[in-house]
Amino acid sequence: MARKKASKKTEGRVVVIGAGVAGLTAARELLALGYEVVLLEQADRPGGHVAQWYKLFPDMSPTAPILEDLLSGVREAKLLCGVEIASIGRLGDGFNLILTSGTAISCSAVLVATGFRLFEARRKEEYGYGVYDQVMTNQDLERWFATGQDPRITGRDIRRAGFVHCVGSRDEKAGNTQCSKVCCITAIKQAIELKERFPQAEIWCFYMDLRLFGKKYEDFYIHAQRDCGIHFIRGRVSEVSEAIDGRVIVKAEDTLSGRPVKVSLDMLVLMSGMVCNPGIHALAGSLSLSVDADGFLRSRDNILHLNDSGQPGVFYAGAVTGPKTVPETLAEARSAALAIHRYLRGL
Repeated sequence: MARKKASKKTEGRVVVIGAGVAGLTAARELLALGYEVVLLEQADRPGGHVAQWYKLFPDMSPTAPILEDLLSGVREAKLLCGVEIASIGRLGDGFNLILTSGTAISCSAVLVATGFRLFEARRKEEYGYGVYDQVMTNQDLERWFATGQDPRITGRDIRRAGFVHCVGSRDEKAGNTQCSKVCCITAIKQAIELKERFPQAEIWCFYMDLRLFGKKYEDFYIHAQRDCGIHFIRGRVSEVSEAIDGRVIVKAEDTLSGRPVKVSLDMLVLMSGMVCNPGIHALAGSLSLSVDADGFLRSRDNILHLNDSGQPGVFYAGAVTGPKTVPETLAEARSAALAIHRYLRGL
């Protein structure tokens, strides 16, 4: 895309909005290409959602070393955490951002890497999150894996546990018809981890259908069934209630056998899916960015220009445009850095 040469004040400076794995990866690549990078993060620390995850599928890779590696690569960037953008607009050939603190930042290009939000499980009242003590979300469970702190699990002997897939995804009533893409494999990962912590436990996964498209994902699923003895029940959970002893009772229909299923569980984990980050819509309005029907930002097209917003100088990376796995996010971030480089060089 041809462009005029930017002013000396902003030439070579890129603002990356979001310091999750997409923003950190893109920032590292941009620094290596010789650009000045300003990283803006709303949270009080970088890392995004991945910083809250203990291990990553399908290799069970610990998250901490991955984040340490990414952070080591952005030491030369200006990282501002706990900040919010008050306004953003065009400034000549570049952009001018004003933070709520009053700080002004000018730049030649903007990379939007603000990621996603997890579906609020309380909206699916039939599953009892926030009502029954032994119902938690995938994020809650992952936090327990990392810290060992959660009264719903700590100090208890978990003998029966269940996972409900597609909570808030592929759900017209919830307003989210898209597949969240990572819930199936995350449920399998967490079920395996739970089995490792409680070897005697019986574990059920209730799913609509399994979407395991990634490298080694099918092997992971077979391992869960064959080696870990995890039960996979195809059918939506129709009812969750609480027994007098505090355990949860789950009713579903096994659509493969045509039989009803009723199990009493020590814990039930809801696989909350990815939804759009609602905070991005104000930014989209300021920069005239297109928003898709699912609320995520719309790329220029979905084949050749995934990183391109359609607005000169504004680029995307990661789950800001839709659900992504971590490897996909990292690849997109590297691609976005190259797209920005080509744009700033008028290539």
